[in-house]
Amino acid sequence: MRSVLILFLIMPFWGVAQHFTKQDTLRGSDTAFRNFWDVKKYELTVEPDAVTKSVKGHNKIFFEITKDVENPTFQIDLRQPMAYHNFKAKFKYTEVKRDGDFIFIKTKQHFRKGQYLSMEMDYDGCPQIAENTPWDGGWVFAKDGKGRPWMSVAQEDKGLSLWLPCKDIWRDEPENGITMTVITPKDMVGIGNGRLISTKSLGNKKHYKWRVINPINDYSIVPSVGYYAHFSDVFNGEKGKLNLDYWVLDYNLEKARKQFKQVNSMLEAFEYWFGAYPFYEDSYKVVDEPYLGMEHQSNIAYGNGYQNGYAGKDWSDSGVGLKWDFIIVHESGHEWFANNITAKDRADMWIHESFTCYSETLFTQYVFGKAEAEKYIIGIRKNIQNDKPIIGHYGVDNEGSGDMYWKGASMVHTIRTVINDDNKFRTILRGLNKTFYHKTVTSDEVESYINEHSGIDFSTVFRQYLTTTKVPILEYQQNSNVLRYRWRDVVKGFDLPLRINDGAEVIIPAEQWQETTLKSSTPVNFDINYYVHYQKLDSILR
Repeated sequence: MRSVLILFLIMPFWGVAQHFTKQDTLRGSDTAFRNFWDVKKYELTVEPDAVTKSVKGHNKIFFEITKDVENPTFQIDLRQPMAYHNFKAKFKYTEVKRDGDFIFIKTKQHFRKGQYLSMEMDYDGCPQIAENTPWDGGWVFAKDGKGRPWMSVAQEDKGLSLWLPCKDIWRDEPENGITMTVITPKDMVGIGNGRLISTKSLGNKKHYKWRVINPINDYSIVPSVGYYAHFSDVFNGEKGKLNLDYWVLDYNLEKARKQFKQVNSMLEAFEYWFGAYPFYEDSYKVVDEPYLGMEHQSNIAYGNGYQNGYAGKDWSDSGVGLKWDFIIVHESGHEWFANNITAKDRADMWIHESFTCYSETLFTQYVFGKAEAEKYIIGIRKNIQNDKPIIGHYGVDNEGSGDMYWKGASMVHTIRTVINDDNKFRTILRGLNKTFYHKTVTSDEVESYINEHSGIDFSTVFRQYLTTTKVPILEYQQNSNVLRYRWRDVVKGFDLPLRINDGAEVIIPAEQWQETTLKSSTPVNFDINYYVHYQKLDSILR
């Protein structure tokens, strides 16, 4: 989550036609430079410098050849102005050449499917600085409340190649995880993803080595350096004991002990709805950051000021959103949708944000009851812009509308309302996380799974809400107990049945006028849990 506030920051540009370049394709496609090798692991070091606002380190990339190929060229991503040096590889190469944000390694040998190889290089430079974190990508060289250095990076938008040479495409996660050594001044602490496996003092510096053993998406790989204090807890969950670690600025320790008590109820709620936390082996942690928040895998970035709501705001204006800490709940929801189930292409980012935005409603229901949850999900609809489609352009590192948050969540709630069986709906959510456990997926795969396991074909529903900006309008006229109705502003064949009159009756509207006889002449009552508009007409044009 780069935060939903991005809607209001970039909205003026969304009406402008988009033009994509060769660089966009190289960044967003599984090209001939990428489609023959699969990253298995990164072993990296990183050392940020607060004075020079620079970063340096090393990355060793372990990979497997996935098909027989002759004289291929490898593509490594590294955004300018970052530089690379001392390239080495466990294969024969003829040239290493940079072109913009990409490094191309030409080879002259036959590679066989199944070969396990590696390449490595040093890197350094002054990376792009984030001007408005986390809504734009870049490093953050900040000062904490005591005026001391505090460093991290926000990179969902730009990607890990913002500072680290890597294969920066969502569809290729290092299956065997990473090791990350964060090098800091001797009086500071370096935090990474996963578990801390060693700490060494070398001269006036410290080396903190962290390890992740599960697959991890690139944009989640994040170091943080600050004057951190640590405390821990244990959550007794579906897979046993889950270690909870909290790394907070030393002066925030008492506030954190109080605010982070919400973590246990959040994990309990999400394990109920989604299944076991996906990364028990790598633990769960929350880290104080100099920006609002982000879903770094096993390393939730927290900057919400130890208050409920979203920086003290309730996105629903119902009061419900002030009952819990938005960053703890939302960013942790991404551990299931984004980190466990990851979209192959940025265009399908709705898979991350729509389900995670809806996780706020599910958490609310689990802790505060269904009535409060419905207040919340209906309240957040006011933020929907309907400016452009939620699904972006494929193959060019492009995401769709920020409506993937609220409109996407409203779509999920609509689907749940149609299913009308929370046990089945919960089984579907848990099934998604089991079937696509630690995998990258497409929109088609997720949609097909829901269709199959609900027993309902939601194909036109997905097409309506994900690929158009139109909200379905049900036009209707009631004369005594006769109800006439039809859909307007819908995709062809839009198929969304509606329960009416408190669920006692069901209508199946079409684009042509339909007619049904109601059980009563009482004015028809529509269920507001569907994300549709209702328009009463005085007369019908035939």
